[in-house]
Amino acid sequence: MSAKLIVHTDGGSRGNPGPAAAGFVLDDSEGHRLAARAFFLGESTNNVAEYTALVRALEAAEHLGGAHVTVYSDSELLVRQIGGQYKVKSDLIRPLFDQVQTLMSRFQSCDVHHVRREKNEDADRMVNQALDAERDIDETPQISPRAAASSKPSGPPLRLGFLISGSGRTMTNILDEICSGRLHAEIGIVISSRSTESGVSRARDAGLSLEIVRKKDYPDIDAFSRRLEDVLSAANVDLVVQGGWLCLWKIPQRYENRVLNIHPALLPSFGGQGMWGHHVHEAVLEAGCKVSGCTVHFCTNEYDSGPIVIQRTCPVEDDDTPDTLAARVFEQECIAYPQAIELFAAGKLRIEGRRVKVNA
Repeated sequence: MSAKLIVHTDGGSRGNPGPAAAGFVLDDSEGHRLAARAFFLGESTNNVAEYTALVRALEAAEHLGGAHVTVYSDSELLVRQIGGQYKVKSDLIRPLFDQVQTLMSRFQSCDVHHVRREKNEDADRMVNQALDAERDIDETPQISPRAAASSKPSGPPLRLGFLISGSGRTMTNILDEICSGRLHAEIGIVISSRSTESGVSRARDAGLSLEIVRKKDYPDIDAFSRRLEDVLSAANVDLVVQGGWLCLWKIPQRYENRVLNIHPALLPSFGGQGMWGHHVHEAVLEAGCKVSGCTVHFCTNEYDSGPIVIQRTCPVEDDDTPDTLAARVFEQECIAYPQAIELFAAGKLRIEGRRVKVNA
């Protein structure tokens, strides 16, 4: 994949507010089309549509492993706001603006430029198609079997150790990615901190090696942590993946920067001890947030405090309950976690202080 990506974005509303759509096209530095998508947003404004297009485009560029990204938009207002020339005053736009800033910071370079509408024809066409059809449009080119075969990773698969405390849904999602060939990894061991949760049954049904390691069976956190280390090392684990794991443990030196966790909110907000599952979504709704999402981060010996690898967002709707918000956040988790594992496997993650940078 080219480290340099060129993006054109557009968004529009027929009524402002009215039926709205956001779209982008993404090319490599040689002009090859890599992605072309548009999203029907329902009732919204022009500005929300323009920012949504930029967010979706930057997420796609990150997923494709771009290091240097150049974005072109025909919204002069958006470009000036991103460049700091105009302030963002709208409460609707502020969360999207903040999300754009976060996404841009993950690339080695990311520039946003204004372009005249006639120079933005492909993105504009995608948006109008979505508006006319009242549905999402995807014109991303299909990869030929020959190209797909040549892009398959070489070498042994990344060996994962999975830590669970509940239903094991995250484990199942990762296993599906592995079985489909989209993730070059294997699950070497599953460790559950509880013996009766459905995640234990899911692991056994999938034929995965399973160990029950309950914190209450050990005199202190040191003994508990040593047992976890022994099981993981015996399974020759390359990366520890926590999915719904609720126990703090002391990460040994051999697994420093080799333990990932996913949190169902945008850290550093709504994290810490006791903030898990519905407790998180209830807190997000109570705070009146307009945007939520998930965070994949490296683990330290403090709850939810390690360097952030990936964040993905989703809207918080006015009629959301903890259940409906949880379902929407989990959709983003199913995208973010495999992506983070894939970046780790490719050796593209570099930790500098509190920040994780993605190498080309």
